[in-house]
Amino acid sequence: MAVPHSIAARAKQLRADIEQHNYHYYVLDRPLIPDAEYDRLFRELQELEQKHPQFVTPDSPTQRVGAAAQTGFAPVAHATAMLSLNNAFEDEAVVAFDRRVREALESERVEYAAEPKFDGLAVSLAYEQGVLTTGATRGDGYTGEDVTANLRTIRAIPLRLRGPHPPAWLEVRGEVLMLKADFERLNRTQSAQGERQFANPRNAAAGSLRQLDPRITAARPLAFFAYGTGGTDYGKLRRHSQVLDWLTELGFPVTAEREVVTGIAGLLNYYRAIGERREQLPFDIDGVVYKINDLAAQNTLGFVSRAPRFAIAHKFPAEEAATAVEGIDVQVGRTGALTPVARLRPVFVGGVTVTNATLHNEDEVQRKDIRVGDTVVVRRAGDVIPEVVRVIEARRPPHTRRFVLPARCPECGSAVHRLADEAIARCTAGLFCPAQRKQALLHFASRRAMDIEGLGEKLVEQLVDKGIVGTPADLYKLDMAGLAALERMAEKSAGNLLAAIEKSKQTTLARFIFALGIRNVGESTARDLARCFGSIGRLAAADAETLQQVPDVGPVVAHSMAGFFAEPHNREVIRQLLAAGVSFAETAPRRLDAASPVYGKTFVLTGTLPHLKRDAAQQRIRDRGGKVSSSVSKQTDYVVAGAEPGSKYDKALELGITILDEAEFLKLFER
Repeated sequence: MAVPHSIAARAKQLRADIEQHNYHYYVLDRPLIPDAEYDRLFRELQELEQKHPQFVTPDSPTQRVGAAAQTGFAPVAHATAMLSLNNAFEDEAVVAFDRRVREALESERVEYAAEPKFDGLAVSLAYEQGVLTTGATRGDGYTGEDVTANLRTIRAIPLRLRGPHPPAWLEVRGEVLMLKADFERLNRTQSAQGERQFANPRNAAAGSLRQLDPRITAARPLAFFAYGTGGTDYGKLRRHSQVLDWLTELGFPVTAEREVVTGIAGLLNYYRAIGERREQLPFDIDGVVYKINDLAAQNTLGFVSRAPRFAIAHKFPAEEAATAVEGIDVQVGRTGALTPVARLRPVFVGGVTVTNATLHNEDEVQRKDIRVGDTVVVRRAGDVIPEVVRVIEARRPPHTRRFVLPARCPECGSAVHRLADEAIARCTAGLFCPAQRKQALLHFASRRAMDIEGLGEKLVEQLVDKGIVGTPADLYKLDMAGLAALERMAEKSAGNLLAAIEKSKQTTLARFIFALGIRNVGESTARDLARCFGSIGRLAAADAETLQQVPDVGPVVAHSMAGFFAEPHNREVIRQLLAAGVSFAETAPRRLDAASPVYGKTFVLTGTLPHLKRDAAQQRIRDRGGKVSSSVSKQTDYVVAGAEPGSKYDKALELGITILDEAEFLKLFER
């Protein structure tokens, strides 16, 4: 049967809309719609293409991640060499450059295009008839590596050029990098997962782009900025600044920090201005680039050896320096993570005086063997706290001692615990430790925990900073007078909050367990624990071996819980919460039947069942030790389908997953 023309038209329109939104988001930095709306359009296109694969095109936004993992990268010869730039480290070198240019062009004043020098990875992108065909790294300037599959995953790079008449062939050159905020989020994720943290955004970008599996690259927040072309006929364009504007029109992000300046005064003023704003820029730069703006003049000057005569990189001061470690302190973060920090003899690095440097974690200190008294090389690359790169062992004084992380939290004296597969050691007193108070309170009051409406971040900050609240138990001691005296807290707001706190006293055991903020214990695990143990007392008394009898509780979660309840401070806060009136129904302990056909299986519910409400069906599954998921994947065991099941039904058919109706679903519970 022929596919309706309207479906083909809808697919085409969705592709155009998504690329338009990509352009506004990545190039113009003016998103037209919220992220949730963008995600809805993307899902619609995915579902449509899954049902009608004949409409999938190579430049579809859904095809950014489609290649299988590779065994290596093929070489790519650059049509025009990607030459490096000569460097200038002092103003005098820039003055000499301008003099040489003026003499060669026989001109008194020269117009330049000035741009930031990105601290990332240079790449070239080849487009044929407007479609991306090849992407390569710079390599040695003449031959790079084919990383097309990985570059396609970067949404800032257009798969098809914008405009009705794209050039038949175009090579675009630019920089792949990672924005500072994205780098910090990535390292937080790496840390939470016990993975190695990246040293700096450049290393993170380079490592991400050279992954053999494009899916890994796609999961990393890479950005791209175009800064020129290679071997291109510019037609009517006469200036480099016009080329950059043209690249923007074609759909490429180009930095807004570029300027056209005149003469040596313009060059140095630009350098100093952007240097002052360097820390506020969203990306790392290690200098600025000056290029003669006139394209004909660029051709006149040409190249010398491996660098152009018409351009130069004006580098910032070195971001590495040597200094002495005067001490190693241990800081406790808001999640309980212990981070060693080196106290340094003050040293001027990257334009500022540095007195502290992060040492990341105990393993990193041991790997680099950093000791008090050592002379170390410190790097500052835009981070708030710089890092120690390496030790100069030849300068090590005698009788130094290896660093050992304390066994007790320096903030509260509670036990420090580190799981076998994690790099981070943590304080176990999550409900008591001063460093963790704000985070613990916000989690405790969150909607899926104790659901204390009105207790937000600003209010928690006031309560903790003023010493009014130290643990969650103190929330139940608040009164009208104390609350009303706080900033932006009138009597009505205070009354509403007190009512919400009073209401939260009546809760469930599952919510209470989740509210405690035990590391690695989410809502689902909290429900299983409540069902299996029935009371907080039995749960607190359970050892790691007993805890592992609960579905989805492995050694990591079990040891995390056992460590939490072994800490006297945590048990005391729980006692105070119960004494304050927090209560929940307790039941007899239950052990799930591992022989049940539901135990350990993952279910997805879709459509409307004839008699069973969805919440009731989900509860039946969980009561037998099964899991409920919201999306269909290869890990799904059963899809329970009612009326009007939608795309989840189609995905189950595609993956060959067992589909049950209500009657077949209920039969599982009879066995």
